[in-house]
Parts: sequence; C-alpha cells; structure tokens
Amino acid sequence: MTHTLIGYARCSTDKQDLAAQHDALLKLGVAADRIYTDKGLTGTNRDRPGLDQALAAVRSGDTLVVPKLDRLARSVPDARAIGDGLAARGVKLQLGASVHDPADPMGKLFFNILATFAEFEADLIKLRTREGMAVARAKGKLRGKKPKLSDRQQKELRRMYDTDDYSISDLAELFSISRPTVYRTLGRHAATAAAAACRRAHRPPGGPAWRPAPRGSSGNAFSCRRSKAAARVP
Repeated sequence: MTHTLIGYARCSTDKQDLAAQHDALLKLGVAADRIYTDKGLTGTNRDRPGLDQALAAVRSGDTLVVPKLDRLARSVPDARAIGDGLAARGVKLQLGASVHDPADPMGKLFFNILATFAEFEADLIKLRTREGMAVARAKGKLRGKKPKLSDRQQKELRRMYDTDDYSISDLAELFSISRPTVYRTLGRHAATAAAAACRRAHRPPGGPAWRPAPRGSSGNAFSCRRSKAAARVP
C-alpha cells in the first residue's frame, strides 16, 4: 500500500509569501501537487478551505506534513482536535522533519508545548494590534469607518422616509446604499431624536440639562430607554 505525504501551508495576510513554506515542504518530500494552502487566513480561524482540503485528502497510512505547528493551528484546542482526529483515522502528523507520535508521552508533551506557544504568540499579536490601534486613535490617526452618508444626506433620507412616498428599496437605490444601511441610518436618526426629546422633557425650567440616571435606579433612565425603543424603525 502506498503512503502519501500531504502538505499544508498557511500565511495570515495576502501580503505574505508562501514560497518559503512551499519550498520547505518540497524538501521534506511532499509532491508539488499534494500541497494545499491558505492565504490571508489566521491560524485561529478554524474554517479554512485549504486545510479542509488537506484533511480530506489524507487517508489511513498517509502523513500530513506542515512546516511548523503554528501553520496548522494557533490555539491549543484546535491543535489537539486536529491531531487527535488524524490519529483516529490512522494518519500521521509531521511537524517539519519530526513525526508526531500521540502514543509517546514525551512526544505528546512536546506537541502541547508547541501548541501553547503558538496560542501565546497569537495572543501577543492581538495585544500588539490593540495597543497600536489605541496609540493611533489617541494621535487622531484612527477615526473609524467613514459614514456612507453625510449628516445632511441622513436627514434628507429620514425626511423622505417620513413622507411615506418612498420604500426602503427606493431609498437604497436613490442614495446608492444597501437596504441594511438604510435601516441603520433611520434607526440612528430615530434614537438621536428620541434622546433629544427625552432630555427636553426632563429639563426643569432654567435648570441644568438632564443627565441619564445611574443603572439600577428608577425613573428617568427607564422612561428614556423606553422612548428610544419606541422610536426604532419597524
């Protein structure tokens, strides 16, 4: 019976190159037409077409070859699930030049350590990304996604909607936006109007502007939340 080597390579962004991983798999004996890849998908994402194809291609007695464990998975549960699934099917898992033996206690320990480091590195990447975004936001370089419609366009959309002469589909076509965007715009406008009305209703003559009551308290906070809910677009 012929035992086949099936290769898998992955990179997290479209700008990264798979050439180095591809060459490493070729040197490990994997045929070029037996290499499956995913580009632009992170290891924490379990839904990967290339990985699914590689797992479907292996048969009992075959070996799934990856350059490093972090190319296969970036979380301990995923790495274990994939490794256990392959072992149950009689498929070997090769990490670089080493073949993982799930029956060997030391091999199992080493596998878990590699999976833990892969997950730790993924968490560090997320942390650095969040910190970088926070710094950029503080410097005014990260302002979020630009609204599809200007404030004036949003008000005009609401005015046209209130005339009952235009359907949601009509508004979407006229403003060149999607139906969900129309609903979101109407919802934001209604919530803003309800909040303004609520503030006016709870402001005593000559007194300070109304402020929402703390969570857990009764009275104004509840009535305003109810007003906002009533203002939502059906």
